[in-house]
Amino acid sequence: MRFKLLPLILILLLSLGACSSSGDEETAPAAAPAAAPAAVDSEPFTLGLILVGPQDDHGWSQAHFEGATYAVNKVGGELITIDKVNPADSPNVTVPQVVEDMISQGANLILATSDDMKDGILEAAAAHPDTPMIWASGDTAWSDGEDYRSDLKSLGNVMGKMEYGKMMAGCAAALQSDTGNISYLGPLINAETRRLVSSTYLGAKHCWETVKGKSASDLKFKVTWIGFWFNIPGVTQDPTVVVNDFISSGSDVIISGIDTTEAIVVAGQEAASGKTVWAVPYDYEGACSEAPEVCLGVPYFNWGPSYHKIAKSVIDGNFKASFEWVGPDWDDINNHDSSAIGFLKGEGLTAENSKTLDEFIEKLSKGDLNLWKGPINYQDGSTFLADGKEASDKEIWYLPMLLEGIEGASTTE
Repeated sequence: MRFKLLPLILILLLSLGACSSSGDEETAPAAAPAAAPAAVDSEPFTLGLILVGPQDDHGWSQAHFEGATYAVNKVGGELITIDKVNPADSPNVTVPQVVEDMISQGANLILATSDDMKDGILEAAAAHPDTPMIWASGDTAWSDGEDYRSDLKSLGNVMGKMEYGKMMAGCAAALQSDTGNISYLGPLINAETRRLVSSTYLGAKHCWETVKGKSASDLKFKVTWIGFWFNIPGVTQDPTVVVNDFISSGSDVIISGIDTTEAIVVAGQEAASGKTVWAVPYDYEGACSEAPEVCLGVPYFNWGPSYHKIAKSVIDGNFKASFEWVGPDWDDINNHDSSAIGFLKGEGLTAENSKTLDEFIEKLSKGDLNLWKGPINYQDGSTFLADGKEASDKEIWYLPMLLEGIEGASTTE
């Protein structure tokens, strides 16, 4: 595999710090419905990857980068990557500009890998109906979704069911916590982050009550949002400061929901100074390496199998713009060739708690345990799910408010 360079003008723009947030772009008028893209008739297959953060961030972007690398290695293709496409690092480079450039280099498939890229990838898909694109995550190809775009035949969506990974994270945190004071380092507030925080809480609450036999009233679960997927000095809250505040206020487990590794780094530093504190990082399977001794485990995305499947469909001429919300391979959640969601247990988790977590995961895998089952209330005390009612995919995906028992804002208002 070789990496193709972007044209000089784009590199110069990046070096000057001239780029524009995809969130500030206006969506182009919808294009007329087009036929599905044809099979690739040239060699080698070329995949374009647009990352919101650094490709080596030990988090969200690195997980996508390694997933795309897996895919091109499987199909014998080439990879074009541009990272740091975000308002701080690239304030004047837009997603449509990047897509245009990648297509000019022969990209057969383009992956836009951030919620923040919504407006830009919609514009690019409308302008290039013959080039298959994927927006991770998004719901534009979900026929039952709120943002369904039937006219964009070239734009699909893929997302892993990280809700399962977050339940595991919450359970591990509750099992290990002595104080019942668990804090969650959140990015920005939207439906995705609300459902992930809520899934974490449901896992923690279940294992706190059912396994440890303690009262839910003794479980403190707080989320603080920094304002973006990772730290932007002068724009977001500093995640290092937020984590230090968590620990100062008595939290002994910090769970990360941001793209980068500040939660586990700070926890490791505090543990080295004598404090009892644990961490659960996020996104990338290698994140525990930042401070392995305090890591309880990491829920991570494995994008490789999905990206390989999509790349193969493009090569074979079978690509269709579909919505894929992919769960773990319950036969082996850490199988790199089959499981979209994994959980690697960390050195900090005791042997007893590790065994209990395995039992919890087994119940999830067999369907014996559904934590999205009522009675569950919203944060304001109103009913979300009546007693015995199971949440639908839509109810979980578009969760409008955090759940009762969680401390922290549900909206930006």
